[in-house]
Formats: sequence, C-alpha cells, structure tokens
Amino acid sequence: MTAAALMRAMFEAAIASAQPALCVPPYLPRPDEVRGRLVVIGAGKASAAMARAVEDHWPGALTGLVVTRYGYAVPCERVEIVQAAHPVPDAAGLAGAQRMLALAESLTADDVVLCPISGGGSALLPLPLPGLTLADKQAVNRAIKGGRLAVACHPARVITLLLSDVPGDAPCDIASGPTVGDASTCADALAIVRRYGIALPAQVRQVLESGAGESIKPDDPRLAGIRTHIVAAPQQALQAAAAVAAQQGYTPHILSDAIEGEARDVGKVLAALALQVAGRGQPFQAPCAILSGGETTVTLRGKGRGGRNVECLLSFALAARGHPRIHALMGDTDGVDGMQDIAGAIAGPDTLARAFAQGIQPRLSLDDNDGHGFFEALGDSVITGPTLTNVNDFRVVLIGA
Repeated sequence: MTAAALMRAMFEAAIASAQPALCVPPYLPRPDEVRGRLVVIGAGKASAAMARAVEDHWPGALTGLVVTRYGYAVPCERVEIVQAAHPVPDAAGLAGAQRMLALAESLTADDVVLCPISGGGSALLPLPLPGLTLADKQAVNRAIKGGRLAVACHPARVITLLLSDVPGDAPCDIASGPTVGDASTCADALAIVRRYGIALPAQVRQVLESGAGESIKPDDPRLAGIRTHIVAAPQQALQAAAAVAAQQGYTPHILSDAIEGEARDVGKVLAALALQVAGRGQPFQAPCAILSGGETTVTLRGKGRGGRNVECLLSFALAARGHPRIHALMGDTDGVDGMQDIAGAIAGPDTLARAFAQGIQPRLSLDDNDGHGFFEALGDSVITGPTLTNVNDFRVVLIGA
C-alpha cells in the first residue's frame, strides 16, 4: 500500500469510527423509561444522521425536528430535517430554531427529549435574544444556546447525545451548549470584546452590558436530571486510524486530540518533529505514524481559499523540505475545510518540486492563505463529500523506514 493510500485509509477509518449509526444506538434510553413521547430535537452537521440512527433503533413512536447544514440532510420518516446555512447563519436556521422552541414548549413531564448535537449547531440555531435581529447574529455569532434549549424543554427529561468537535470535549463548548449550563458571563464576553477590539452592533453591546444576555448557569434547578453523553470524540477517531497504521507496519503515536494554535505554526512544529524522527530516530523510531487532532486557526493575510488544514499542511510541506521518507495528510472529518467542500489534502516528498514545475510558488500560496488553490492545482485535494459526522481536524504524518 502506498503512503498516500495508507493515509487515506486511516482518514476513512477515523470518519467511520464516528458515524452516528455506530455511536448513537448504545446511548438511547430504554423504552420503559419513556412514559410519554420521545421527541428528537437537535442541530449540527451530523444531527440528521444522528436522528436517522435514532429512528433505525427506536422501537416505539417518536417525533421531532433537527437542523443541519445544507447538503447534510439524511432521509428520515418521523423526524423532520431542516437545512440551513453554516458558518454564517441564515433565515432558514432562524425559522428552524423558532419552530424548535415552539415544539419544546409543548412538552410535558412525561416526555423524554433526545438532543443529538454536533459541531455546527451554534450557527444552525441562530435565534436572537429579544431586541436583537438575525443581522446582529450574523455580525456576532447566541439565544437558544447556553442551556436555553434545555430550559425550554423543562419539565420534560432531556438526554443529550454529543458528537464532539472541540478540543477538550467540554459539553458547554459543543455547538455552544444548548442543553448544558454555561458558567461564563456577559462580563466575560465584554472582556473579550475589549481585548480584541471587536466592533459590536449597538443592540448587542446593550444586551451584554445590561446582563440580559446571561446564559443558564450550571446550578439552575431546571437543568437537574439532564443526562449528557459524548457519543463520539476526536480521540476515538485517532485510535481507529492508529489501528490501521499498526496493521500496515507503522507504529502509531497519538500526540494529542486537542492541538490548537496558528495553523502554519502547528505545521512547522510537526515538520520539525518528523525530520527529527527521520534523521535521528527521536523521539520515535521509523516507520511510524504521528497522529493528532484538535482545531487550529488561521490569521487571514491574503485572499486565497483557506482553510486551516490545508494551510497547516502547506506550511508542513515547506518546512519538511521534500524529505524522501515523509508524507502527511491533514483534513477536517466533516468533509469541509474552511469554506470549501474539500476535506483537506495530501503532501509528499515531491509536493514542492511538482508545484515549482507548474510555476506555483508554495511560499506565495501560503502567504495568500491559498492552501486549497495550491493542493487542488497538484491534484492532491482530499474530497469526501458530506461525511455525516464531525470530530474536528485529523492529521497524520508518516515517516517511512
């Protein structure tokens, strides 16, 4: 198996391990726990697939509504699937959030609410607080989040099924925590606004300064008894990929499932590590596979097509300097890196040489934040289509013997 084929197989194994059909059923309630209705309410890029998994494994009646990203809908018979925009909220998401709250307000103490939540859910449920508009929300990406959906479902019992796409897997950070308490405050938000000089619409600032935007706190009695399960997370995806590497004779090493920082800086560090392994056998012996996850960021400097994984990979390729035994694949497990429907890309020893042969200057592409343009021109993009899951970034570096 070629290095590129192996890395692609590892990426596919990571995605497969986090498929809702596999990870949702073990966390469904028992039928005898539901005296009234089972109602499915959720949002996120994987929420439609999660709803389908509930339908396929729940023996009784159910109803509900979930909001997912355009193109990520999965046919369901009893749960309505609404599609909306991500990452910038739109009117379809607003209407879906309004209908979701209306459904929540009809619940009784006998009902059980099953909330499938995954990454992307925050933008897909853009219900502004009173006095704010959708335009305000679009300017500052919150009202159904921060525990407010759970409060709206009260007194029904709520079971939240989380598919984590955030470093650390904190439930309050996944889709902005619509069913869990949020310990942060409006004062915290204002401190961030001041620190980074963020321009806010006047209405948004007024909501924060008045305290009207306070989220539901963890000790709120209406949140008592809520059950929260993380059904899939980056770590298990990395472990699934590691197993594939081991089967092919590459010793796997998982650095972390929560690496953050500037994408191009992370790329440089990973390249330095790979060169140390290849040249000195430290801290690992080749052949090996170095895996990591998390969520990097990109400081926009140019006008290219992004995204964070291909930016990290292009920086990696430049720093690895075409070493003959070093290959890498970096991509987003939801199939979308940045604003492009491209998961990521692959780089190898000949990446830079092939770019120069086409008259492409890798350093200029990086300076222009044009990772997608760079790898697409080489035919090295990784395109999966909607994966129906989302456990954040996936990075593998292979160092051959």
